[in-house]
Amino acid sequence: MANDAEIFAADFKEQPFWWDAAPRPVLPQSPLPAKVDVAVVGSGHTGLVAALTLARAGRRVAVFDAGDAGQGASSRNAGYVGRSLKHGFGELMERHGLDRAVAVYRDMRAAFDWVFTLVEQEQIACKLVHCGRFVGALSPKQHESMAREYALRERHLGEPFEMLSRADQGRELGSDYYCGGAIIPDHGSFHPGLYHLGLLERALSAGVEIHARTPVTGIRRESDRFTVHSNRGAVAARDVLVAANGYIDKTMPWLRRRLVPFHGYMVATAPLAREQIDRILPRSRTVIEFHHNIFFLRRSPDGERLLFGGYTGGPVPNLKGMAARLHAALLRVVPDLAGVRLSHAWTGKCAGTFDLYPHIGVHDGVHHALGYCFAGVPMGSWMGLKAALKIMESKDAGTSFDALPFRALPLYTGNPWFVPLVMKFYDWQDRRSL
Repeated sequence: MANDAEIFAADFKEQPFWWDAAPRPVLPQSPLPAKVDVAVVGSGHTGLVAALTLARAGRRVAVFDAGDAGQGASSRNAGYVGRSLKHGFGELMERHGLDRAVAVYRDMRAAFDWVFTLVEQEQIACKLVHCGRFVGALSPKQHESMAREYALRERHLGEPFEMLSRADQGRELGSDYYCGGAIIPDHGSFHPGLYHLGLLERALSAGVEIHARTPVTGIRRESDRFTVHSNRGAVAARDVLVAANGYIDKTMPWLRRRLVPFHGYMVATAPLAREQIDRILPRSRTVIEFHHNIFFLRRSPDGERLLFGGYTGGPVPNLKGMAARLHAALLRVVPDLAGVRLSHAWTGKCAGTFDLYPHIGVHDGVHHALGYCFAGVPMGSWMGLKAALKIMESKDAGTSFDALPFRALPLYTGNPWFVPLVMKFYDWQDRRSL
């Protein structure tokens, strides 16, 4: 087994690579207002997009976060911008019919497009590009299944793709680990830390009050308004939006029973020679697998490193131990990286739902938008917009997710003890698909 000196660079950090260029801001604490039009719980993509939209429409908005602004998954994710759900298009067609499948995936397209629109209109410098994506197949059977799925999307949604054989995949990836795969030419990537900072700056400029390090301890309905209680006092609000996703705690039991928080893990390599990176990712695509329990690989936006993730699941007692596992997996996927060392390792909490759909809605008068099930960048941003429009009772607020029942499991109270078992089940499903 490799020792630490063979795995970790001398300047190794247990924090997101993204924070090097986009450190988490330590905002000064200001006095809480007595009342606001809208209180938002969570300062990630969803919360900030909602707050910005509402403030621009003339609402007084206060955003609460238990930690520093954006220190959760919004500044820790992989920076992939795609338009897929855990439910494939073909699966939705079989279960619910063509019209439903098209409606859901058109909303995914709208969320994808919204990220590009928002970045352009707000002039957020976050390295957003249409880099394309290589989706790797781990067997000929998977390759055939992938071709059928993407052909359906092309026929009914107009989404282009190209299938590559194992012999041809070298033009996209300097490894023969996969049995070919698919190219989705217009998928994107960005720097999530810079994206979040851009949203934060625009929200503050629009007059949004950001109350960091102010955990919400309860939300109480009182006739035509709400009282939002925090560790620093209470605020009256006409409307409340909960957008804390994987960081929902016991103060919101109804939502907590419906969300399954899980941890994602990523590492960054130490700087590599540009020639080596060009051999491994010659067209700068993002890479992901056609699997449930996936590995994923991309260039850093500055082009100096590779970023790699996987082993999604529950918390681990030792982040360095997980980083070592990811290092070994990276070398299996890309043997050309023998000798590479890691400069960063990090984790963040996302959230799934029991039906594997994102959810947006209202319960007891409190709005929520969360449970993105691995599609947090586009869906989190877009559902922030939609949640704000719902609060404003706009005719443009509708989504294909509005009528979904938000189910809990009997006896589940929010402790996701079963996540390791779920990941083992996904591993079993993945083996069956080979």
